[in-house]
Amino acid sequence: MNYIRQEDLHNWLADIGEEYRLTAPVEKDGVILYEPIQSLDEIVWDFEKPVNSIKEIFFPQTEILMELQISGNGSDEIKEVIPTEKNILLNVRPCDAHGLNCLDAMFLDDSPPDVYYAARRQNSVVMGLSCSHMGESCFCTSVGGSPGDTVGMDVMLSKYEEGFLVELLTPIGEALFSDLPVTEQVIEVESPFEKGLFPVPNEEILKKSFDSELWGMQAERCISCRICAYVCPTCRCFDIRDEVVGGSNGTKQANRIRCWDSCASEAYRRIAGGHNPRASKIERLRNRVLCKLYYYPQQYGMLSCVGCGRCIDACPVGMDITEIMSVLVEGPA
Repeated sequence: MNYIRQEDLHNWLADIGEEYRLTAPVEKDGVILYEPIQSLDEIVWDFEKPVNSIKEIFFPQTEILMELQISGNGSDEIKEVIPTEKNILLNVRPCDAHGLNCLDAMFLDDSPPDVYYAARRQNSVVMGLSCSHMGESCFCTSVGGSPGDTVGMDVMLSKYEEGFLVELLTPIGEALFSDLPVTEQVIEVESPFEKGLFPVPNEEILKKSFDSELWGMQAERCISCRICAYVCPTCRCFDIRDEVVGGSNGTKQANRIRCWDSCASEAYRRIAGGHNPRASKIERLRNRVLCKLYYYPQQYGMLSCVGCGRCIDACPVGMDITEIMSVLVEGPA
């Protein structure tokens, strides 16, 4: 196992920051967030999990896909905006890196790949930081993850004594750390974490649950605020629209933008003519849960819930996906 002192890691980050934009957990008004940093002193090393996920680094809340200049005389110009900035993401929690694996399945592995997401992934290095404990709302061990999960990472750091254990997981990670002063040590680290406490309903249970009264009971609390989707590392619904942003001398300038959307939104499935095939909260809640546990696994072979617990923390009415999973498997208490 490789080992690096905190001081050596700090010096290396100072050098590499000249070439890459660094994004890391920072504290703002008592809240931990993943954000680009201006100084290494901003980096938080001791934390549970940031309020946001790293999804927004690769799939921003709002992004410009194309810039259009419309003249009306046949000389219109369209410029595609492909991201080029190089990034290193520091202290990424395993659940967030695992979430990238889920997003990759749709944005990269499906054909054609999403060129905007692909450019950001290609230009980024993910350096994880394993968890020393599981938070109150965390349930990663129930959905196939763990506090030391390395899925989706190029490098994994684990706090050890006055420095970090370093796992180089990809050729990108190995190349990046090629000139870093690490030492090899024989270290045995035992995992103190037990396997998941919450049951995940299987395919048969989920099929039978479609008309369950559970959805109506749970939906009574839901206010369709969509915060669960916005903090989720794997939710990826979006809307695309064109917006005029200026113009002069007979020309118009417009942007084609993509912004986050959510299947929990009342208008999400509304189509021309006003028909909405998913008009009720019951249908929308059921779709969200089945997307995580049934539809996504059917299409991509993996759950699209990583057990980070952010939806539980953020919900203003106390909805809890682990409660829903338990009721589906075990029945109401």
